[in-house]
Amino acid sequence: MACPEIVATPSRFVVVIEADVSSAWRKLVSEWMVASGCLYMMAWGRECCSWDDSVDWANIDRFDDKPIPNDELVITTWHERESLVEVFCFARTIAKHRSVELHRTIILDISAVTRMDELLGLYNAV
Repeated sequence: MACPEIVATPSRFVVVIEADVSSAWRKLVSEWMVASGCLYMMAWGRECCSWDDSVDWANIDRFDDKPIPNDELVITTWHERESLVEVFCFARTIAKHRSVELHRTIILDISAVTRMDELLGLYNAV
C-alpha cells in the first residue's frame, strides 16, 4: 500500500492507533511521516510505544546513522496512559520543536472506520 503524497512541511503528527498493523506497515508509514516533514510525533492507542520507536528509527535511518541536524530531529512521545483529549491538548499547547516552529498538525487515524469529523471536532474543542 502506498502512502499519500503531501508537501514536506515541518509538522506535528498525532497518530491515533485503533487498528492492528504489521511491523512492516508501521515502518513504511513511519518513514513516510519523516519524509513528509514530521518533526514531532505523538502516538496514542494500540501499541503506541512501537510507533514511537518506529518513527525514531525512521529518523535515524534517514541520516544513515550520522548525526541528525537539530532542525531535522523528530521528537517522539507515546501516550498510553492519557486520554485522547489529553493528547490533543498536549499537541496544541506543549508539543513544540526546539529548533523549528510547527504551524501544521496532522491527525493520522489508523482505524477500520472513518472518523475525520469526530477527531477534528475533538481536536478543535480542546
